[in-house]
Amino acid sequence: MLKIRKSYPLRIDIITLFPKIFVGPMTESIMWRAQDKSFLELNIVDLKEFGIDERRTVDDKPYGGGAGMILRVDVIDKALQSLGLKTKDQRQKTRVVVLDAGGEKFNQAKAYEYSKLERLVLICGRYEGIDHRVHENFADEIVSIGDYVLTGGEIPAMVIADTVTRLIPNVIKPESLVEESHSGFDSEYPQYTRPEDYNGLKVPEILLTGNHGEIDKWRKGIK
Repeated sequence: MLKIRKSYPLRIDIITLFPKIFVGPMTESIMWRAQDKSFLELNIVDLKEFGIDERRTVDDKPYGGGAGMILRVDVIDKALQSLGLKTKDQRQKTRVVVLDAGGEKFNQAKAYEYSKLERLVLICGRYEGIDHRVHENFADEIVSIGDYVLTGGEIPAMVIADTVTRLIPNVIKPESLVEESHSGFDSEYPQYTRPEDYNGLKVPEILLTGNHGEIDKWRKGIK
């Protein structure tokens, strides 16, 4: 039986150097519907607002040498403080997540876990990464969406926000979620719609029979 928390809205805070990246994806389709119906509160935090000087510097060279620049721990801490978060040990129903290619793999089970929270904070890395003191002292989890390197954490943040949002009650049809929960998180069965015959490309005959028992077996690959 699928269980999803009943209280909402879920608030997702995304800390990023490039807030404009989220304008399109987060204001369309299901993400927009969830916000419009007050099922989701989405807050994009511009990390540059917490820069340390007139240039709003947010990064610096790595100690010990090496290529690239590292996002500063003090700047990220200020951004987190601006959200009014309690200390790591005092948080309840809140998760602060650093998006990092070396983190734990994000999956559907993790999405269900996040959907039960009241607040999810996603920290987007950039350049050569984030000062590791953020990982050690401010984050609850380090998460990756796959074994590859992106230019930043913005796309992973979108993936996680979208995956979690659709699990919020009433954002999409409940029966869709129940069906997915029984699938073992594998790919769903093939889907077809009209026209029944398109230039000789036909819908499988079993789907036209109206025999839902046999259709269910077909969908599950049972012969």
